Amino acid sequence: MISCIAIDDEPLALKQMAAYVEKTPYLNLVESFSSALKALEFLQDNTVDLMFVDINMPDLSGIEFVESLSNPAKVIFTTAYREYAFEGFKVDAADYLVKPIGYADFLKSVDKTRERYFSDNKVVETIENNEQYLFIKSEYKIVRINYNDIQYIEGMRDYVRIHLLNQKPVMALMSIKKMQEHLPTADFMRVHRSYIVNLTKVTTIERSRIIFDDKVYVPVSDQYKEEFQQFLDEKFLK
Repeated sequence: MISCIAIDDEPLALKQMAAYVEKTPYLNLVESFSSALKALEFLQDNTVDLMFVDINMPDLSGIEFVESLSNPAKVIFTTAYREYAFEGFKVDAADYLVKPIGYADFLKSVDKTRERYFSDNKVVETIENNEQYLFIKSEYKIVRINYNDIQYIEGMRDYVRIHLLNQKPVMALMSIKKMQEHLPTADFMRVHRSYIVNLTKVTTIERSRIIFDDKVYVPVSDQYKEEFQQFLDEKFLK
């Protein structure tokens, strides 16, 4: 996992950048700051791997902020003015993004930065499984996951996020298809290109959506609807 901070004096831009970081599986947003001075204070006692820094800020610009650090983390500059990009590269910036920033451009930039500077931060695939549990290597740790604890699995590009009951989700670098191959078919079903559900945890279905709680709705796509309906028909009390 790549630890990050975001710095921008514009509240909406900072909120957007924070949302992009939190949406990206291999990034961990440690803190966000509305000024470079507050970020400097934080970095006196803390370290991070990557910084998203707006160039045009009052009191201390993004360039000046990075230049003031004795051993700065990798930085991706954000700016509304393309002409400032050259200044960013003078302080060895990993990349720069021109506002307004879409998520596709953001992801392209961080993917490139990860590949170039953080290639050792990858997690790897399942290494062992049996009838009751599997082992996943995630963030340098080997984690045992009981099948019965899995609520649903979410595919996110090259990663899967395993959502567990009363526990934090676990991330692993693998495709959702590969993950599906390790799961017992009697209890797990793919219901969408991005979702696998634990059928033993399904309690409510509404309008082609599986409802796990008030905030979690897993869609059942047309491609998988027939198989899921067969499962319901077999269990349906007539």
